Amino acid sequence: AFVGVRDLLTMTEGEMGRYRRSAVGFIWQQTGRNLIPYLTATQNVELPLMLDGVEAGAARERAKELLAAVNLEHRHDHHPEPRSGGEQQRVSIAVAPANRPPLLLADEPTGELDAIGADSVYEVLGELNARYGVTIIIVTHDPEIASRVNRVVAIRDGRTSMEIFRRVEKTGGVTHVVHDEYVLVDSAGRLQVPREFLDRLSISERAKLFLGEGRVEVLPDRVHRVSGEDA
Repeated sequence: AFVGVRDLLTMTEGEMGRYRRSAVGFIWQQTGRNLIPYLTATQNVELPLMLDGVEAGAARERAKELLAAVNLEHRHDHHPEPRSGGEQQRVSIAVAPANRPPLLLADEPTGELDAIGADSVYEVLGELNARYGVTIIIVTHDPEIASRVNRVVAIRDGRTSMEIFRRVEKTGGVTHVVHDEYVLVDSAGRLQVPREFLDRLSISERAKLFLGEGRVEVLPDRVHRVSGEDA
């Protein structure tokens, strides 16, 4: 299992710990897993830096920079608990890239937030990606994510099934957003046909494939039906 050039399956426990501290930032759904309640916002951001040996003054400047990036510089000396869920999660987002990891993993970061809080989280994640070039992977059940990010990979029944790319087009002087959807094909040639397609064509057990001009056609089997006696 490679992430970048690293094979995670061959790492020792010590190597894995160093990898998590230096190469990955984590944002959990529950802010209680992200923040230490008796520390201020600044101190929460400083903590991973100081554990990594960063000098106190440099850690303070980095914390100031990141809190400004998530629009919370005015809350720098506040503790997490009195703040709204959205503000707490934005402090969590400031903590995650403190050590400048190339990758951030966000597990349902908006799962406990209302619509306004969720919008603010998606906005600051997008700004971090644009400002620092950090790769951000968000795991979520929120269908609205497709309108906020440039790439979505859908998982169904434990397998990647679909990929959606978001791009901006300009036609006749009018700018609009286009979402290109693709079904993913694995190394064995398998793909998952969207459930709504199967239901509409009444495809359940088998289908016919035909190679057309520059395309593959999938048609329902109207002839053979497997009964209980045939199975």
